[in-house]
Amino acid sequence: MKTQGIHHVAYRCINAKKTMEFYRDLLNMEFMLAIAEDNVPSTGAPDPYMHIFMDSGRGNVLAFFEIPNSPDMGRDENTPAWVQHIAFKVDSMDDLLEAKDKLEDAGIDVLGPTNHTIFKSIYFFDPNGHRIELAANTGKPGMLDELKRVAPAMLDEWDKTKKAPQHAAWLHSGEDFPGSK
Repeated sequence: MKTQGIHHVAYRCINAKKTMEFYRDLLNMEFMLAIAEDNVPSTGAPDPYMHIFMDSGRGNVLAFFEIPNSPDMGRDENTPAWVQHIAFKVDSMDDLLEAKDKLEDAGIDVLGPTNHTIFKSIYFFDPNGHRIELAANTGKPGMLDELKRVAPAMLDEWDKTKKAPQHAAWLHSGEDFPGSK
């Protein structure tokens, strides 16, 4: 067996309708469908929910659960807010900047663009407190291949030292990456 992609990724939301409107109106995602039950199919537990599905492009589906009988939403306080996020790819820097303007015009605080060398991105929070990233690839030809080549050695070194390996130091140094000459 080999997986064929992500069927959907599901998160909790405070209000399904407001969440759908945010993703539809500000990120241009199509509202695909909703499923509502009074009992959880996998456990049989009586726990009413609304489950919405948004088309985030190219067969990728982002879903949310509104579960009104559960305690208020929270987040893992032991994990920094910047760690857990949902990142969506956009086609170009023009699209990224256009999205930033649209979000800011709607009163959303946006951080960035942030330069990650192989892509640039903006960050903001949805109405549920989920951190969202929009990213536009900006890497030069060969960069991803080089990162893939050094990935096993980087992970091995990290596993032993818990310090940032320098196999891809060119990412932040401004130097040309190996193989670009």
